[in-house]
Amino acid sequence: MSRRLKIAVLSDIHYAGAAEQSRGGDYELRAIKNSLTRFLAWSYRHFIWMRHPLAQAPQLDRFLHEVPPVDFVVANGDYSCDSGFVGVSDAAALASAQECLAKLRGKFGDRIQFTLGDHELGKLTMFGGHGGMRLASWTRATGTLNVPPFWKINFENYLLLGVCSSLLALPAHESDALPEELPQWLKLREAHLAEIRAAFDALTPSLRVLLFCHDPTALPFLLGEESVRRRLPQIEQTIIGHLHTRLILWKSRLLSGIPPVRFLGNSVCKLTTALHAAHDWWPFRVRLCPALSGIELLNDGGYYIVEIDPEAKLPAQFKFHPLPRKK
Repeated sequence: MSRRLKIAVLSDIHYAGAAEQSRGGDYELRAIKNSLTRFLAWSYRHFIWMRHPLAQAPQLDRFLHEVPPVDFVVANGDYSCDSGFVGVSDAAALASAQECLAKLRGKFGDRIQFTLGDHELGKLTMFGGHGGMRLASWTRATGTLNVPPFWKINFENYLLLGVCSSLLALPAHESDALPEELPQWLKLREAHLAEIRAAFDALTPSLRVLLFCHDPTALPFLLGEESVRRRLPQIEQTIIGHLHTRLILWKSRLLSGIPPVRFLGNSVCKLTTALHAAHDWWPFRVRLCPALSGIELLNDGGYYIVEIDPEAKLPAQFKFHPLPRKK
């Protein structure tokens, strides 16, 4: 029997360097004009989501110290806190992402691969509707940070394959893009789809796929691709991030199929539209890698160690390693 390979998977690091930290933990609240909305946002952040969002950098250092020896690592997106709301076109967010990736590359060298998350490219804030996707962030993320939108790594009969969820889900997020930049985003999306179609068309029957996709909102759009649908039985697991906690993944199953709500603002519309199509997530055999810091309510952060048999005689084994925040 061949030696099983060990792969570490982490996601949603949300590392804040000095420049982002200087903005203060209430950076998002300051952008909300309505006092009631601001109070609701504070309550959500304080009690449920993350009380000190710019203070989670030590979690990465803990991971780097505690992770056992592995053969390979996949980081599944969101390397900065995106406190400017426009991705890494913001100098502070870029500096955070550079520091985060430098630490990971410093430890693992060429044994690590990175997936693009929405924080690299920018998105509208949940409360207040500020920011959005910027082509300048795309240029910096794929160029300066050297994070490819599409990648694939072979380990004999296993293929690790990473895609850019923000591009794939662009039809659901067009309002996040500037009108004058949308045509270029659409061109980038079509080129990305062409790479994905070619990769799935080239799969040999013996290959098993571990698919890495930051935001599951992209999965219904992948399911719409005939070349992907034909190969669904070969996708053993799809590792997502973005949701931060398995509690939200569980709720997504319960709320799957609800009608989109279009009269409560852009964020609610995007969220309910994603949930409306969430029944199309499950054919991909979704597994959530939580945020490294988890959420405030549950303190449920951590990472996975995946063991694969390169000959694919046995399925991949996933073991979750909790990394609770120190209080």
